[in-house]
Amino acid sequence: MAAIVKEILARPIQLADRVTKAADDAHSFKQDCTELKAKTEKLATLLRQAARASNDLYERPTRRIIDDTEQVLDKALTLVIKCRANGIMKRVFTIIPAAAFRKTSTQLENSIGDVSWLLRVSASADDRDDEYLGLPPIAANEPILCLIWEQVAILYTGSMEERSDAAASLVSLARDNDRYGKLIIEEGGVAPLLKLIKEGRMEGQENAARAIGLLGRDPESVEQIVNAGVCNVFAKILKEGHMKAQVVVAWAVSELAGNHPKCQDHFAQNNAIRLLVSHLAFETIQEHSKYAIATKQQLTIHSVVMASNNNQESNTNKKENEEESSHMSHPMGNQAPSQMHNLVTNTMAMRSNSNSTTGQTKQPPLPPQNNQAGSQHSHCGKGNQNSGNAKQQIHQHNNTPVSLAGASIKGREFEDPATKAEMKAMAARALWQLSKGNVAVCRSITESRALLCFAVLLEKGPEDVQSYSAMALMEITAVAEQNSDLRRSAFKPTSPAAKAVVEQLLKIIEKADSELLTPCVKAIGNLARTFRATETRMIGPLVKLLDEREPEVTMEAVIALNKFACTENFLHVNHCKAIIDGGGTKHLIQLVYFGEQMIQIPALILLCYIALHVPDSEVLAQEEVLIVLEWSTKQAHLAEELSVDALLPEATSRLELYQSRGSRGFH
Repeated sequence: MAAIVKEILARPIQLADRVTKAADDAHSFKQDCTELKAKTEKLATLLRQAARASNDLYERPTRRIIDDTEQVLDKALTLVIKCRANGIMKRVFTIIPAAAFRKTSTQLENSIGDVSWLLRVSASADDRDDEYLGLPPIAANEPILCLIWEQVAILYTGSMEERSDAAASLVSLARDNDRYGKLIIEEGGVAPLLKLIKEGRMEGQENAARAIGLLGRDPESVEQIVNAGVCNVFAKILKEGHMKAQVVVAWAVSELAGNHPKCQDHFAQNNAIRLLVSHLAFETIQEHSKYAIATKQQLTIHSVVMASNNNQESNTNKKENEEESSHMSHPMGNQAPSQMHNLVTNTMAMRSNSNSTTGQTKQPPLPPQNNQAGSQHSHCGKGNQNSGNAKQQIHQHNNTPVSLAGASIKGREFEDPATKAEMKAMAARALWQLSKGNVAVCRSITESRALLCFAVLLEKGPEDVQSYSAMALMEITAVAEQNSDLRRSAFKPTSPAAKAVVEQLLKIIEKADSELLTPCVKAIGNLARTFRATETRMIGPLVKLLDEREPEVTMEAVIALNKFACTENFLHVNHCKAIIDGGGTKHLIQLVYFGEQMIQIPALILLCYIALHVPDSEVLAQEEVLIVLEWSTKQAHLAEELSVDALLPEATSRLELYQSRGSRGFH
C-alpha cells in the first residue's frame, strides 16, 4: 500500500512546487500571489511528510483527500500563471476577479486542514497522545464518513484497547443505519476487523465479530465479507477462541448465512459445521461421533464402542459404576437397546449424578449479552465424573492450570452456565441458517449425529436453545423431504437419532401449548414419507390441532396432514384412514365452510385426498362430505385455485360413485 500512496502523492507535490515557482515570477497581484505561495509551501511540507509516512497512511481517505488537494493546486497554478503576464496588452486582456484569490486561498487552507487530519488520524496512538482529532474540512458535507475513517484508521494503527473501542463504535454505526454499514465496507473496514478477531483480546474479538455480523445485511455485503476471508477467521475462533467470543462468532455466522445463503458452502468448507456441532454436543451427549476427542477423564465403555466404530484406537478402563448409570430415561422412550441409545442415556445419567459433585467448580453466572434465557441452562452438567471418583477428579481440576480456550474441554467446563447456554443457542441458530436449502450442509449435520443433540436439547434445553433447535430440525427435514438420499440415510425408521427426534417432536405437538408448535408441526409433515405403515400415532395429535387453534397453527397442521394423505405418499390410504379415525373429517368440513382462505384451500385439498383414497368410508357418508365437495365446486375462489382445479372434480366423481346412493339413504 505504501507504493500506491506514494504514487498518489507524487503529482500534488509536483503541482505545489510549480505553484511556488510561478508565484515568484508573478508580475501582477504580487501580494495575493505571495499569500498563495505561503499556503502552498505549507501544504507541500505536509504532503512530503505524508509521503514519508506512506506506510502508515490509511488508503481510503488518502485517495479522497489527495484527489481534492490536487484539484485545488491545479486551480491555484492556473491562477498564478495568469499573474505572470508582463506585457500591457496581456494584462489588459487577462481578467482576474478579486474573489478568485480569496476562494483559492480558502481552498488551500481546507486542503492543509485535510492533510493535517490525515496525518493525525493515521499516526500511532503514542504519536497522537490521545488528542481529539476533530473533523477535517472535507467532512462538512458528510461527517459520518470521516468518523468511519477515523475508527477504521484506529483499527489499523491503534493499541489493542483502542482497536476494541473502535470496533465497538463501528458496531453502533452499523446498527443505527444500513447505509453506514455499506460505507464501513466500502471504506475498507472489514480487513482490520478480521485482523482484530485473529489477534485481539476477548473483548476486541467480540466487538469485531459483532460488527461483522451487523455489516452483512444484504447479499452484496456478505459476498464482500466472505471474499475478505471471514470463513477461515471465524472457523479458527470457533476452534480455539474464548467461549464468549465464540458465542458472538456463531451469531455472526447465522447472520451472514441468513442474509446470503450462498455463503453456506464457504463456511462448510472451512469446517464451521463440525465446530458448531461440537459446541452443540458439549455436555449434551457424552461422545459425539468422530467429532469429540475423549480425554482421560472422559473415557468410558461407550467411548470405546464409538471409537471402535470409527476405527480409532482407544485405551480405557471399564468400570461397573458406569454401567449402572445407563438406566436414565431418554426421549427415545423404551426402544430396543442400541449403542447410541445407551450412549445418550448413560451420559444423561452421569450428568445427573455429577450435578451434586461439581459445585466447587462452578462460577457465578454472567448475564448473556444477546438473550435472557441463558440463565435457564440447568440441564448441562459440569463433566463426566462418576460419584465414586468425583472428589479425586475435582481435586485434580483445582490443581491443574485451566485454559479457557474453546478448544479445551476442561476450559469449556469451567465457563459459567450462562455463557455455555448462550453458546448452544447461537450454535443451534447458526446451524439453522446454514442448513436452509443446502443438501451438503444437512448431510454433514445429520452424519455428525447432531440430530441426537437437537433431540436432547428440545427436551432439556433453555427456551432459546429449544427454539433454534426446532427451527434447525424444520429446515433439515425440509431438505430431506426433497432429497430422497438424505431422507433415507438420516431419517430411516431404525435410526436411534431419528427416533429420538420424532419422539420429541410428537411430545411438543401432543402438548400443543408451546411456541415450538409451528416448526415442530412442519418438521413432522416434512417427515411424512419416512414412517412405516404401522406408524400412525402422529396423525392423531395433528388432527387435534384442527379444532379451534390459532389460524397459523391450524394451517400448518392441515398442510402437514396433506403430506401424509397425498398420492405421492406410498402409505396414503393408511394415513387417510387414520385421519378419519381421529375425527378429522368434521373439522375439515368446518374449515372448508368457515375457515379463512389460507386454511380453506389446504383443508379442501385434504378432504379431496381423503375422498379420493377412501371413498367407501361410512364416516364420509355420514358427514355428507359429497355435499361439501359439490358446494366447493360452486365457489369461484376455491374451484379456480390451481391446486384444487384437477383434484376437486376427480374426488367428487369418485365419491359419487361409491356414496351417492348411500347419501340418499338407500344403503
